[in-house]
Order: sequence, then structure tokens, then C-alpha cells
Amino acid sequence: MFSILLTLHSLFRWLVLISLLMAVFRAYQGWLGNKPFSKPDNSLRIATVTIAHIQLILGISLYCLSPVIRYFLNYFKKAVHERATRFFGMEHVTMMVIAIVLITIGAVKTKKQAASQQKFKTMAIWFTIALVVILTSIPWPFSPFTRRPFFRWF
Repeated sequence: MFSILLTLHSLFRWLVLISLLMAVFRAYQGWLGNKPFSKPDNSLRIATVTIAHIQLILGISLYCLSPVIRYFLNYFKKAVHERATRFFGMEHVTMMVIAIVLITIGAVKTKKQAASQQKFKTMAIWFTIALVVILTSIPWPFSPFTRRPFFRWF
């Protein structure tokens, strides 16, 4: 079960990134180009939030089953000084939850705006901040914090 969740979580991050990048691009395009907020824009907003929440559920499930997290929780005083263990035990999960909260708040605030420009501006700002948080918190193969491959397979 753990390896399945790990693989799904690893693959799903690409859906999160793709949908978030598309939403951010479209938000800036609409905001700066003074375009109307259309049904496809709203669908992209909803899809981005939905994908992010699915990734959150996968991540929380993975967190509950992970041997790294089990070690982190059982040997906290020692594990907190181990870079990779601390990253997954505290930093990654905290930053990703913050990113999902930012995406959710941005999506709700966007929905509540009346004018198209305000919708695009709100979505652009909140989703961009979330994207930066996510990009800095993913364990990229080149990350100075901890490294994981671009794709995890079964």
C-alpha cells in the first residue's frame, strides 16, 4: 500500500504543477490582457483546487504510513537533526499544507469577486504564492534540502 501511495503522490505532483501553472498563466493573461473571466477559466480554477486537494489526501495518507515519518515521530530528538528526515517529518508537510490552504483561499476569494479583472488578479496572486511555496518544498533531484527522483515508480 505504501509503495502505491508513494508512486501516486509522486505522479500526482505533476498534475498539481501543470494545473497550477496553467491557472497562473491564464490568470495573468486575463488580468493583464483585460479579458473576461470565462467558464473555462472557472473550470481551471476548480480543477486546480480539486487536484491539489487530492494530492493533499494522498500526502496525508502517505504521512500516516511512511516508515520515515514513523522514525521521525518515535525518535524526534535525534531525527530532528537529520536533514532528510526533518524535511519530510516537518518541513515538506507544513509547507504543502500551507500551499493547499493558499490555493483554497485564492479559489474561494476568486469565486466571490464580481468583476473579471478582480477574479483574475485574485487568482493570480494567491495561486502564484502557492506555486512558489510548492516549488520550494518539492524534494527535487537538485534540491539542497533532500533529493528524490522526478518520478517514483512501483
